[in-house]
Amino acid sequence: MKLKLIFVGKTEADYISTGCSLFEKRIRNYLPLEIIVIPALKNTKSLSMEIQKQKEGQLILNKIDRYDYVVLMDEHGREYRSVEWAQYFQNKMNAGVKSLCLIIGGPYGFSPEVYQKAQQKIALSKMTFSHQMIRLLLLEQCYRGLSILKNEPYHHE
Repeated sequence: MKLKLIFVGKTEADYISTGCSLFEKRIRNYLPLEIIVIPALKNTKSLSMEIQKQKEGQLILNKIDRYDYVVLMDEHGREYRSVEWAQYFQNKMNAGVKSLCLIIGGPYGFSPEVYQKAQQKIALSKMTFSHQMIRLLLLEQCYRGLSILKNEPYHHE
């Protein structure tokens, strides 16, 4: 299985970029990893929140392949403990999922069309984090889940 991550907007803080790079490298020891960064929209002051979501949504949909199992990182999604998250990865691999596509949207969330395309919504927390910070947390949790499956000492119960 390939892990595909789609992010809207670039990571600007150096400490987040450094952390993301670390976990990207570690994940690639377990699975092929593709990261797609969709540039943030420009000149948005005159655009409504709905129009921004529509425009970002179309850019996201253009990056989704027909064989992607699409999961939106969404505050209303299902939450997992780390061991359950590892089992989630195993279940997707066992089910023959070719590409697990995890998507972090823009600041206003997703358009209705993106929600329609998704097979699932997952929340990393009930708390609100910046879109940059969520990238780091998602990458760390993907690495943690994969290391649990290999019985490696990164995770402690």
